[in-house]
Amino acid sequence: MKDYQKLLTGFILGIIVGLICYYTLPIKTFPFMQWAVDIATLIGAIFLRLIFMAVIPLLTSALILGVFELSQGRALGKVAVQALVWTIVLSTIAVAIGLIGVNVVKPGVGTNFDIAAAEKQSIISITQTAETLRGLRWYQYIVNLLPQNPIESAAKALQGEIIAVMVFAAIFGWAVSIVIKEENHSFIQVMQAIFEASMGVVKLALKMAPYAIFCIVFNTTYKMGAGFLKNLGVYAAVVVVGLAIQLFVVYPFFLKVFAKKSPGEFFRGAKEPMLYAFSTSSSNATLPISLKAAEEELKLPPHIARFILTIGATANQNGTALFEGVTILFLAQVYGVDLSLSTQLLVMFAAILAGVGTAGVPAGSLPVIAALLAQVGVPPEGIGLILGIDRFLDMCRTTLNVTGDLVIAELVTTSSGERGIPTVSTTQS
Repeated sequence: MKDYQKLLTGFILGIIVGLICYYTLPIKTFPFMQWAVDIATLIGAIFLRLIFMAVIPLLTSALILGVFELSQGRALGKVAVQALVWTIVLSTIAVAIGLIGVNVVKPGVGTNFDIAAAEKQSIISITQTAETLRGLRWYQYIVNLLPQNPIESAAKALQGEIIAVMVFAAIFGWAVSIVIKEENHSFIQVMQAIFEASMGVVKLALKMAPYAIFCIVFNTTYKMGAGFLKNLGVYAAVVVVGLAIQLFVVYPFFLKVFAKKSPGEFFRGAKEPMLYAFSTSSSNATLPISLKAAEEELKLPPHIARFILTIGATANQNGTALFEGVTILFLAQVYGVDLSLSTQLLVMFAAILAGVGTAGVPAGSLPVIAALLAQVGVPPEGIGLILGIDRFLDMCRTTLNVTGDLVIAELVTTSSGERGIPTVSTTQS
């Protein structure tokens, strides 16, 4: 059985067992069910802690490497700057689409979530930082994005300090790019090793994911009944519709207007990497297929395609940014945490920045989302509520991520004046 099939099985069994117990073994009548709930809580907590412990080393190393790699485009000059601008523009639109959708539909409202006493205390503790931020003047808020003590901010990442850590990592990555010129420098190799080791911890957690998802979903359905399933379905629909709007409305518009490229011709040339991205849920695994399609099917200049697609596998994550924004607001609604407009703009900024530091591998965004939840006053444990359907959503958002890289390559090809210039591809079939 494949990994995603195991996850789906755990999710479905958790729903079935949880609903059966909800309607036949209420905890008030059958106190022994508290023991089952406690065991399920323990297994779910161990799984989530494994993910949480990877947050700081993963996010910090990924951002430092991402910014460093972007800076290596100095030799490409104009191409690198244009790629960065288009990435920010498209990511901003993607997150805005997601936030508008979740505010209009409100998938997390009306869940009647019976929050346990421990979770209530967690919310109170976490929201203290968020409430403090909301009372600041605008310039104080900007100043607070720069941590006085990055180590202290890292220690408080899951209590609402994660954005300060992200800003530090981005600035530090830029500073590293000034001091270090070669990609094989020992410091870069150390950062790469930290990143890979952190992803190893996440992969270890994912090995127990089917059992943890069963436990988390069982607890949720046992506490809330069938009502939450409707909310979860609406949440998934908001994510998928938002991704579809970006893929089939925003991208064609930019291709037609700015890249002077027929959307139909583009999608015909990009169909293979899109299908491969959907199947693997990994931008990195799809990279060779994307490079082949860019040079042989879309006829993009090799130096532009290779630079943008290689960096884009981790630094341009439109779909992931949209998903993160929707997920954070959805879980805030579930927990009854009201997010002001300024806080939602913070979520938008964080989701865009996180796009540079989100690993191009399956489930790479989960630790980032957990940390951002704390930033806005939502218990990071809430991430467990959506894990059961994350695999399908991961497939969808990875498709958008990979397609977005190709779109940006098209945009840069046109804006740099290289559209129509004959190229020689050296990519092997």
